[in-house]
Amino acid sequence: MEKIVDFDGKVILITGAAGFIGWYLAKRVCEENPKATVIGFDSVNDYYDVKLKEYRLKDLEQYDNFEFIKGNLADKKAVEEVFEKYHPEIVVNLAAQAGVRYSIDHPDAYIEANLIGFYNILEACRHYPVEHLVYASSSSVYGGNKKVPFAVEDKVDNPVSLYAATKKSNELLAHAYSKLYNIPSTGLRFFTVYGPAGRPDMAYFGFTNKLIKGEKIQIFNFGNCKRDFTYIDDIVEGVMRVMAGAPKKKQGEDGLPLAPYAVYNIGNSNPENLLDFVQILQEELIRAGVLPEDYDFEAHKELVPMQPGDVPVTYADTSALERDFGFKPHTSLREGLRKFAEWYKSFYA
Repeated sequence: MEKIVDFDGKVILITGAAGFIGWYLAKRVCEENPKATVIGFDSVNDYYDVKLKEYRLKDLEQYDNFEFIKGNLADKKAVEEVFEKYHPEIVVNLAAQAGVRYSIDHPDAYIEANLIGFYNILEACRHYPVEHLVYASSSSVYGGNKKVPFAVEDKVDNPVSLYAATKKSNELLAHAYSKLYNIPSTGLRFFTVYGPAGRPDMAYFGFTNKLIKGEKIQIFNFGNCKRDFTYIDDIVEGVMRVMAGAPKKKQGEDGLPLAPYAVYNIGNSNPENLLDFVQILQEELIRAGVLPEDYDFEAHKELVPMQPGDVPVTYADTSALERDFGFKPHTSLREGLRKFAEWYKSFYA
């Protein structure tokens, strides 16, 4: 694999390393940059199947330049100890409590991980200066915005879930810390990330689990939802390019630093209707032998109303990412779901 960015000699901290994006990112950095040191940090909680997180961590053990620390981001002392010991130059904060629906009934988890946890990271970056803090925001910050595609310049002051509100808060906190302490920071608004060994709470994975058990899958808003599905490899490629391109430090006219701060969308810029998505998923699950050829999908589909906290469409304008980093996600939904179906067949065989 050709090296897209040179991180040799760098110490890189990736929080949420047992998570979906964190694992792929750590793997890619370790593989392409054997002289980099990658520190993974994760609480390995049981929000979803811990076996999946353990599978990812076991995979990362193959790299001599990877080191794992189990800890909770909301534990300030644990976070400080990592910075004190390793002095990371690049920090990628991917640890978070994910999921829109879960936030409706479990608000505490979001306040702890996404607000207190992120604050602890910012404080550590302040006291142990870093070259670049990159952190996961979310397409959820766009809330019920009617203008599509969503551009980073759009107003994002109307979150429709607590999850979205915490992600918007991360952007605001990062801006304040960038301005006050001259910490270069970049927020990445991810759009519906999917792929092999992904999150079981995401539709493509959850649907597959249910169909195998012969249970019904619920398609919200009677199928009139569109999602900008973005394949994991495209996400990781974007994150790596951004990691190497910290916003420049500059002086303002008042002699004080301007905030070295940026936000980008990473999405496929190609929203897919949920019914089309389910159609492709079922074709690929049959092709991979996860489901039998004669599976009766119609009997297992149920069209239901919109869920609280959900939005009808997500659609990324990625022109800023293309302009600054020369990159645009491009993996088609069929190609991505094919890789997922093949992985699912081998993992659960």
